[in-house]
Amino acid sequence: MKSILLILGAVFILYIVYRVYRMQTLDNGLPELIRKGAVILDVRTEKEYQTGHIEGSINISLGTIRERYGELDPEKTYITVCSHGLRSVKVETILKEKGFKRVYNGGAWSDLQTTLSKKQ
Repeated sequence: MKSILLILGAVFILYIVYRVYRMQTLDNGLPELIRKGAVILDVRTEKEYQTGHIEGSINISLGTIRERYGELDPEKTYITVCSHGLRSVKVETILKEKGFKRVYNGGAWSDLQTTLSKKQ
């Protein structure tokens, strides 16, 4: 019984963390940033990107970002996306370490795409 309660507690905490994440990313003005010219940077692998992506996004994977960040303009605004939001957080951090000032985590690309389609 105690282990069931621990599991339920862990699931509840994960749900709360997810809800906070959603509020801080997708509901934090990202569609407005995109309307103002922000670039969506999809950091999944090329194969993942080919299975579906947000129209107009560019694809530079987490695995190649340290070699390819020079292809990006540090004056532009970027919104990083991936499949679940973990890799996009890593790339956001890497780009900020490289001097990029306007980089935001967009989380899962499919969630952002849904949000964008609702805002249109």
